[in-house]
Amino acid sequence: MTDKREVCDEFCVSPEAVSQVKSKMLAEVEVGHMAEIFKVLGDKTRISILQALMQKELCVCDISAALEMTPSAVSHQLRVLRQARLVKNRREGKNIYYSIDDAHVAAFFVQALEHVRHG
Repeated sequence: MTDKREVCDEFCVSPEAVSQVKSKMLAEVEVGHMAEIFKVLGDKTRISILQALMQKELCVCDISAALEMTPSAVSHQLRVLRQARLVKNRREGKNIYYSIDDAHVAAFFVQALEHVRHG
């Protein structure tokens, strides 16, 4: 049963509005990529890792200590985040350091947090 408050009382279509919206719709490939990013961000552990990396660049050992997780569990989540291009890494000697991929990811994280806190 449909809640009456969520549907128009009378079905009517505004061709001009529909045409305007359709002309600005995202390409299917863009929709797919965005859905993947939201799926990746739908995990509490990955959000915690991103939050830690918003503070500073860290190696797996530092992240695992900060989040009280095993290094292998952190590495698995970092792999997912890296594949989604949300984090990047660099090697320094025997250690690999992770950071937020770019300013877009940081801004997205900040915007989402502001929405949670003030939304």
